[in-house]
Amino acid sequence: MIFGVVVEKLIVHILFPEDNAHLFNEEGVFNYSTMLLREDLDLLVVGAKEAIYALDLNDISKKLASVKWEVTQQQKAECQNKGKHPEMDCKNYIRILHKTEDNRMYVCGTNAFNPQCDYMSYKDGQLTLEKKRENGKGKCPYDPLQRYASIMFENDLYSATSLNFLGSEPVLMRSSPVTIRTEFKSSWLNDPTFVSMTQMPESEMSAEGDDDKVYLFFSETAVEYDCYNKLVVSRVARVCKGDLGGQRTLLKKWTSFLKARIDCPVLESELPLIIQDTYRWCDSQQRWKDCLFYAVFTPQSDTSDMSAVCAYRMSDISKVFAEGNYLTPLETFPVKWVTHSGEVPLPRPGACIDNEARKAGITETLDIPDKTLQFIKLRPLMDQAIQPIGGKPLLVRRGATFTRIVVHQVQAADGEMHRVMFISTEEGTLLKAVNYDGEMFIIEEVQLFQASESIKILKFSNVTGQLYAGSDYGAAQVPLATCGRSLSCMDCVLSRDPYCGWDKVAGKCTLLSSSQRKLIQSLKGDASLCPDAEPIKPLNLSVWSGEKLMLSCFSPSNLAKTIWEQDGTAVNLRARFQLRRNGLLILNASDTDTGLYRCRSAEHSNAGQYAAIVAEYQVSVCPRGSGNGSQIFPQPQISGLSVAGLQAVIGLLLVSLLALLSWNFNKGHIPLPWYYFTKKYGSAEVGEAADSGLHFNDPSLS
Repeated sequence: MIFGVVVEKLIVHILFPEDNAHLFNEEGVFNYSTMLLREDLDLLVVGAKEAIYALDLNDISKKLASVKWEVTQQQKAECQNKGKHPEMDCKNYIRILHKTEDNRMYVCGTNAFNPQCDYMSYKDGQLTLEKKRENGKGKCPYDPLQRYASIMFENDLYSATSLNFLGSEPVLMRSSPVTIRTEFKSSWLNDPTFVSMTQMPESEMSAEGDDDKVYLFFSETAVEYDCYNKLVVSRVARVCKGDLGGQRTLLKKWTSFLKARIDCPVLESELPLIIQDTYRWCDSQQRWKDCLFYAVFTPQSDTSDMSAVCAYRMSDISKVFAEGNYLTPLETFPVKWVTHSGEVPLPRPGACIDNEARKAGITETLDIPDKTLQFIKLRPLMDQAIQPIGGKPLLVRRGATFTRIVVHQVQAADGEMHRVMFISTEEGTLLKAVNYDGEMFIIEEVQLFQASESIKILKFSNVTGQLYAGSDYGAAQVPLATCGRSLSCMDCVLSRDPYCGWDKVAGKCTLLSSSQRKLIQSLKGDASLCPDAEPIKPLNLSVWSGEKLMLSCFSPSNLAKTIWEQDGTAVNLRARFQLRRNGLLILNASDTDTGLYRCRSAEHSNAGQYAAIVAEYQVSVCPRGSGNGSQIFPQPQISGLSVAGLQAVIGLLLVSLLALLSWNFNKGHIPLPWYYFTKKYGSAEVGEAADSGLHFNDPSLS
């Protein structure tokens, strides 16, 4: 069972430790939003603003090579004359990076609102642009802020972007060998926002002799609904790889372009959520029809703050295009769309060339009859919407805006396989979630960058088993799991991370894949499997009356609830007690605050309720001036040196300085101040001036 319950839980943000993450950015360079995994070269190729980097795939903080692709002053001036911002718009933002079959790379950039493409190679540790510049129109967006999608499939570039400077001519295009594109009709593409693109090998072992296909995910203003305001819906479209266009009708246009609505229903949302990214997950042991698409959705209005993840079967998507009804426009004003109930010509409109078509003498799309082409030209939209598995989202989350998604399958200690979702957000965090028997569980949420900046791209490498993320200000490389965050067996088990288990011999939470021993793991959260933990020793703390004191308590799990007790009674969170994320703050301490404080962590899982003492403090509050200074307060440590020790060192330095000055005065190396007065004014004059309170302003004294 793949579908799960709606999850709306408060997640603790955990800063990602720098020793577990590798970061890259270069001063003055921004927009690290295009990535190409070159696992054959152990490289991560990153496209940014006017720069391309070849980074070490195992440690992206190591730059192996780079190349600049900057606009000329003339190109910048022409862009500015067209009303664009000289620094924001009139630069070259790298947007296309694909591997070619000869192991080169195809790269395109916005090039100051005049897109261009080139070939690039990596050899002898150098990145080299071949400077065989090609027109990037229809391949790469003009506007650096515009969403787009592209793939390189058998050396053919499929791209979805705008064909003109104004961004008013959206197009899905194949650039070679024969350029084929969509019609400029609102029924085909109506103010779309392109999201992602992928190919499916549907010709493999096909009994029907079917063709491979390319799928495009996007959103657009709906044409089929009669609404007062514009309604945006999510779509999936597909075209056939062998499409050459029509002979007369749809000349050099797609004859196989079909699109359908794709839904991710959330009951609390009045308007449809909008698709933002997809991830294709396929099992190498299964056929293409068993592949899944995981998609992230966000609200289209400010009245909702819910993001969601839905999953779709490839077989369900394919069935809508192969067997579904078409919508047809009525000649009314405004145009109304209804289910087509008339005759559907043969071969089926929008279908690829298959064995049945070949038997009828149709061996390529140029042979398709005009009747079929006229039908699909007017009716590219399917009636039936594609529904998610289970009819509902896998995950719904309030307060976070999802941006990208990656899905990875892992085998747990019990041998079961689990698909873990990694979801990035506009706030710069990365969520890690998994479905356990119908229950969607968020394992953790981590902050990838120091600043809360939107994550614009997310990639996964099967070679390194690492995730790679890009934002405006840098790129990050992070592991799939950081088991070392759990410091106890209970913490490790209750995290319910399928990648991690507790090693009783080593006494630490570790990766299953890196251990040869049997580890303690319970994805139900059964912490009773853990050995008894050693009791916590209380830490003695003293504070002056009226001062404040912070009692630290780090929650072992993002779903654990922290409970504070004073002398066995729950702390009353009144004005002088403030519960912080990492502890309890006592303000304006008084005698009543003296006592034994315990921080308990309580967490509920399917296996039961678990609680443990995380921290314990014996707090003493002393009146100011009491004890004649005999009361000893714990001193904070600074780099291994106590504050008292630091004061002693400073005192010793001051004594040494005074002794050195005294020695220099005695030797005459430094004249005494009154030497100047005596020399210039004489001793009597100086004495009189001092008696009268005069202040000398002589240059020789400065």
